[in-house]
Amino acid sequence: MSYRKMKLFTVLIPTLLIGGFEFFRHSVIHHHLSMETGNYLITILTLIISYAFASWMFKTIGLKNQRITTEREMRAIYEERERLAKELHDSIAQTLFLLKVYLKKGKNEEAASLVNSIDTQLRQAIFNLRMNPAEHVHFSNRLHNWLEDWITVSGIDIDSDIQLNDGYFTSAEEVQLFGVVQEALINIRKHSEANTVILKFHTRNNEWELNVEDNGRGFNINEIGSNHYGLAMLKERSEKLNGSLEIVSHLNRGTKIILRGNKEYDKSI
Repeated sequence: MSYRKMKLFTVLIPTLLIGGFEFFRHSVIHHHLSMETGNYLITILTLIISYAFASWMFKTIGLKNQRITTEREMRAIYEERERLAKELHDSIAQTLFLLKVYLKKGKNEEAASLVNSIDTQLRQAIFNLRMNPAEHVHFSNRLHNWLEDWITVSGIDIDSDIQLNDGYFTSAEEVQLFGVVQEALINIRKHSEANTVILKFHTRNNEWELNVEDNGRGFNINEIGSNHYGLAMLKERSEKLNGSLEIVSHLNRGTKIILRGNKEYDKSI
């Protein structure tokens, strides 16, 4: 039902029912019904009609809002998939070009490293694209599955502690959080030279916190700058989550990424 029809029903239904009863009372049964009794009846009738109509109206509005929210979340998921597909296309195209150059120059070790890079990118892309947004798979299970694949590909150990309430995040939020975890770990694999990562992700009432820490070589964030692609992506995703991002890094002492957020969490919705 459109909002225009709902507005029309809001005006007409109470008016017709209550007005119709008053007309019937004064024109047909006024001789058999005292004024005081009639006033009680119209009061009770108004209460019943108002309660029934308001319940129906708010239920209808709630269903509409839920449908709109679901559509927005699905749109966010598919937009993220399109972004991943474009990013994958550009990245692999550049890597293949560089691979061709290395092979011509006989740089076999560098070429082998690029092949491994392509393999990793394809594995990650396949994992992201094979997930069906309509399937209600626990977010923490998806994270654990991806982390297991990443450990196999990267050879870096992960000590993970993930404690998430089921249904705490919307599908759109899960897309962004999943992207934060992926981006952080991809940067670790590419640049940190770490051999161990600690990942903690907890939800507590209206607050949540994600920590990713490595024991790699670290970096000077002032020298790299916030426009670095990996850092820029983390910042962009944190803004979409309305979260606060903190990056702490010291040379030869590793890097720690902390993402915190607040959330109005209502299980009944």
